[in-house]
Amino acid sequence: MRPVPLASRVLVLNSGSSSVKYQLLDMHHGIRLAVGLVERIGEQSSRLQHSPGGGKSREWTGPIADHDAALKAVAEELAKDGLGLDSPELAAIGHRVVHGGKHFTEPTVIDAAVLAEIERLIPVAPLHNPANLTGIRTAQALRPDLPQVAVFDTAFHTTMPEAAARYAIDVETADEHRIRRYGFHGTSHAYVSRATAELLGRKPEDVNVIVLHLGNGASASAVRGGKCVDTSMGLTPLEGLVMGTRSGDVDPAVIFHLMRVGGMSADEIDTLLNKKSGLIGLCGDNDMREIRRRIDEGDEQARLAFDIYIHRLKKYIGAYYAVLGTVDAVAFTAGVGENASPVREAAVAGLEELGLVVDAELNAVRGDQPRLISPEYARVAVAVVPTDEELEIATQTYALVEKNS
Repeated sequence: MRPVPLASRVLVLNSGSSSVKYQLLDMHHGIRLAVGLVERIGEQSSRLQHSPGGGKSREWTGPIADHDAALKAVAEELAKDGLGLDSPELAAIGHRVVHGGKHFTEPTVIDAAVLAEIERLIPVAPLHNPANLTGIRTAQALRPDLPQVAVFDTAFHTTMPEAAARYAIDVETADEHRIRRYGFHGTSHAYVSRATAELLGRKPEDVNVIVLHLGNGASASAVRGGKCVDTSMGLTPLEGLVMGTRSGDVDPAVIFHLMRVGGMSADEIDTLLNKKSGLIGLCGDNDMREIRRRIDEGDEQARLAFDIYIHRLKKYIGAYYAVLGTVDAVAFTAGVGENASPVREAAVAGLEELGLVVDAELNAVRGDQPRLISPEYARVAVAVVPTDEELEIATQTYALVEKNS
């Protein structure tokens, strides 16, 4: 008797504190069947945007009380297109979970023990893990018979050696409070590093890549042979590059100074560094397009913010070049990385001795496909590789369910 083929569809859910992003993908045919977003959950002006593959987008505005109501609304929209959650073609639901700590190194089928561990990690991811848990529990209630899989932002970075993952603080204190560098944006770094190797016509295990995920949140990673050996974010997503509203690297003594001299509370400093710093703190804008417009008009504050952003980015490129020893490619991805050609040009300017060069004409081209923007003679390829975190989550989810079926 032939085995029954596995159903082909995976629903990917990314649950935030007041939003749910979702995609439904057909893994057999490699197509997106639907994409959508529910935002402002809990408000009277909640909004649902739904785009079926090949069909006309729909938008609905009105009160959505909680995540349970949000997912039920998503299910209704999918059902209108014949893609309901009760479909026998739905193989699994894949959930983005931001923090998996050291324990979760790969996609994991969710059970009571997994839920308990995600909950235990809330102190190191207070903004993200509670929302992720809410989405999981709601989805479980809607389809208790269906495999639910957690794909962790931190998992790709668990291959970092201890020399990269450890902070130089008292070991017992660090272990007691689970203080170490975990890294984030892992699904993006995994996808982009692998896609970069494919762009070069090589296997991931034969390629060293520096991945620059530049969006409102930003992170860099050093990937040797398909495995992460260093990354810029740490215990939380605050460490590392200058971001839209986050400071990135800062002397820890700044916090003590603000407490003692500025009279600020821990919560006030947390808000300052996470929501009122980075580009928005430096110049009042966190949209790179607006910052570039202001620079073109001669705005010196915007120019300084851009220069600080690039200076930090360039430092990490150089640092990860040293960590890897040899570099085959530098890959730019995410909203800024994929669309802001001045950022890419400035980030590698002056690094010609390291083999990094950008071709101005290639860099100016816009597109949604992976592409090289370095000249043929360059020793190190510079690439623009659009990220696809939802596809990565779906791929990992489906592979795990297929393996267990």
